Amino acid sequence: MKALIFNGALERRQESTSGVLSNYFAEQLNQFGVEHSVFNLADSGIPLFDTSLSRIPNNVKIMNNLFLEADVHFWLSPLYHGSVPGVMKNCLDWLEISAKNSPAYLTDKNIGLVCWADGVQALQGINAMDAIAKSLRAWTLPFSVPIVKRELFENTGSKEISSDYKRKLDLLINIATTRAAVFETVAGRS
Repeated sequence: MKALIFNGALERRQESTSGVLSNYFAEQLNQFGVEHSVFNLADSGIPLFDTSLSRIPNNVKIMNNLFLEADVHFWLSPLYHGSVPGVMKNCLDWLEISAKNSPAYLTDKNIGLVCWADGVQALQGINAMDAIAKSLRAWTLPFSVPIVKRELFENTGSKEISSDYKRKLDLLINIATTRAAVFETVAGRS
C-alpha cells in the first residue's frame, strides 16, 4: 500500500500548521509500515491550469504520477475565505491529464480529509475537498477532521498536537489504511 500526504497549503516552514500535520501523518504512517510520500504544494512549481498547452509541464507529470500511484491520500488544507486555497484546486485540476487513463482520474482512491480554520468553519473546506474528490471518482472516507486551529496544539506557543486531535487524526489514518487494505484484497490487487 502507498499513501500520499497532500499538503495543500502554501507554507514552507516545518513548524507551520501544515508542516506539523504533514510530519505527524508521515510519522504515523511510518509506524504502520505504510510507504508514503509528501507532496508539498508550496514546493511543487505547479503552473496555472491551461488546457491550451501543447506540452504538459514536467512538474505536473510528476504530480500526476504521485497522485495516481498512491492507494490512499490524505488531503490537508487551510480554510481560505470559505474554501480550500485556489492553488490547491488548481493543482487538482491538473489531474485532467489523466482523463483518458484506464481508470481515469483518481478512480477508487481512498481520501482522508483534514482542514483547519481560525474559527469553527473548517467543515466548509472538508465539503469543498469532498466535492472535488468525488468528481475525480475517488472515495472520501466516512470520517474527516475539521480543526479549530486554536485547539490543535496542547497550549499556546506549543507545536505539540493536542491529545484530542491526535486521537482524531489517528482514527482517520487507521480507517484509511484499513479500508485501502480491504479494498486491495477484495479487488484482488494484493
